[in-house]
Amino acid sequence: MAEYKLKSTKVEEKVVGAYKKIENGVVESFEAMCEGVEDGYKNIENTVVDNYKKIEKKFVDTFLEEKK
Repeated sequence: MAEYKLKSTKVEEKVVGAYKKIENGVVESFEAMCEGVEDGYKNIENTVVDNYKKIEKKFVDTFLEEKK
């Protein structure tokens, strides 16, 4: 069976071009938004991990001793 594709017309080129502009605009907007969210998440994650480490150290210092 033969393979077919749509003929390239001026209308098709304009529609595809307009679609690509819209698509690029949306993608760029979401990428910028995601960068801000990732930075915020990373800050929260670092804070939580740092606080956990402090609690863990305090627990070890208070309730555990090194085995001899």
